[in-house]
Amino acid sequence: MLKVTNLTRLHIGPVDFVVANGECVAITGPSGSGKSVLLRSIVDLDPNSGEIQTDTLTRSKCSPIQWRKAVAMLPAESGWWADHVETHFHNTEDLPPLLEQIALHPDALQWEVAHLSTGEKHRLALLRCLESKPEVLLLDEPTAALDHATTLQVEALLGSIMAKGTSIVIVTHDPDQATRLANHHLHLENGQLKEVSK
Repeated sequence: MLKVTNLTRLHIGPVDFVVANGECVAITGPSGSGKSVLLRSIVDLDPNSGEIQTDTLTRSKCSPIQWRKAVAMLPAESGWWADHVETHFHNTEDLPPLLEQIALHPDALQWEVAHLSTGEKHRLALLRCLESKPEVLLLDEPTAALDHATTLQVEALLGSIMAKGTSIVIVTHDPDQATRLANHHLHLENGQLKEVSK
């Protein structure tokens, strides 16, 4: 569960919304409307006010490390700090079936980061986010660099994650993706969130 109450950031808010356990909320809006900033505010990477809670944590009452383990964010551009993919993972035992599920070669962990495509980086960064088994997953355009077939594979993985109780907030420019994945669709414009009826 993710409960956002009175979240306010420069040019955004106050906004309130709730994502139930195992549900997905899609956020759409014009470029520059602050969708990525909203995600960064939730995970507390940008200054903001308001209160945010999960089932087990209240943001103001825990450390940033605790919070970002429970609320993991996949940014639009993932960060890589070492030459090889495997170095970026703490535990690789459970990864082979997940690699296959999102159309990555079983040897992907041995690849050099410099040779990864944008889509490969993004899919691997998604798996990296899942390592901490977060309660909430914040995704910023997670399939923007993927073809339609691979996008559907990633969405299937997200569906299986939600089935286990994880709550997801996804920023997307694709209204069809919002329809496929989300239980609720919110539109951000002029600093305010409005529900889009299905």
